Amino acid sequence: MPLDTAPHLNSLGFAKPESETRVVVAMSGGVDSSVVAAQLAEEGYDVVGVTLQLYDHGAALAKKGACCAGLDIHDARRVAEEMGFPHYVLDYENVFKEAVIDEFADSYLAGATPVPCIRCNERVKFKDLLETARDLDADCMATGHYIQRKMGAHGPELHSAADANRDQSYFLFSTTPEQLDYLRFPLGHLPSKDATRALAAKYGLSVADKPDSQDICFVPNGNYASVIEKLRPGAAEPGEIVDIEGNVLGRHEGVLHYTVGQRRGLGIGGLETPLYVVKLDVEARRVIVGPKEMLSTAIVPVREINWLGDADFMLQDEWHVSVKVRSTRAPREAVIRPLSATSAEVELLTPEEGVSPGQACVFYETGGSRILGGGWIWRGY
Repeated sequence: MPLDTAPHLNSLGFAKPESETRVVVAMSGGVDSSVVAAQLAEEGYDVVGVTLQLYDHGAALAKKGACCAGLDIHDARRVAEEMGFPHYVLDYENVFKEAVIDEFADSYLAGATPVPCIRCNERVKFKDLLETARDLDADCMATGHYIQRKMGAHGPELHSAADANRDQSYFLFSTTPEQLDYLRFPLGHLPSKDATRALAAKYGLSVADKPDSQDICFVPNGNYASVIEKLRPGAAEPGEIVDIEGNVLGRHEGVLHYTVGQRRGLGIGGLETPLYVVKLDVEARRVIVGPKEMLSTAIVPVREINWLGDADFMLQDEWHVSVKVRSTRAPREAVIRPLSATSAEVELLTPEEGVSPGQACVFYETGGSRILGGGWIWRGY
């Protein structure tokens, strides 16, 4: 009987002992990335923890308990001490401000609804931090994201997390094939967040019961407008609230306080039919409102597409997939019609309400878990 000469692969996919496999773990200070680091350390890997300082923790934008606040750096360092691996804090304030915060403010002022967590993954964590991991001679970089990396016939594939309630695929669509080759996501297969917390308790981690961060890390209490006013003084220019025919219904204190699809807080009560924000005219400083049916959108223009399918994106006139146009919505069937290698028209087979410029449109394999890429919605109508 012939001997099996296939090399044994460790849990991270390398044909060498765990002790000779160096892995940089991106540690936010939360329970998820702490469990990843602790688990890999216990398995015998050469773990190096890295935490990014993304903004001035003493500044007005800082928020206790947010993903990048000073307390979280302390918590990440403490986990590293508990598990006995080195930990470094890298100052990425300038990079984060230029690549994420400034675009967030400018996009909001342009009437879009940006998703800064995607840009942070794309431009900071999976770009600069990943290069730092390479500089540290790491074989790979691991994160606490709830998403799965699976090997397919053509190489690594990106798949939704086993727990649909924790799935973070919407925020990771821009991960490139080259990055995916280097990244690992050890939590993606877990059935629930309770399973993660159970592991944290098993390892005796001080963050085992730490609550999840709910807000964007640099936006205190979810108040986008207050942050933008600090970043762009004078941005909250007052203007008119008008209906679709241009009739003035009221006044507002700044377009940046509104998003497409918003109903509450318009200050124009007493109408027979509820009105929603259907468009933001930034140049005219107008908030345009209309009936709910005006929010329904079937055709969605998408650009800056990152395609993760096996075949070339331009190879077909149409791709039949499912898409998400907001992180909180389930994928819906759609048809992608490529216009170029990085732009397309997406037709939603069932029109959706509140499709907003600045949000992502993420592509999924219909009936499956694979992420086929995605892009940015660049105008709503």
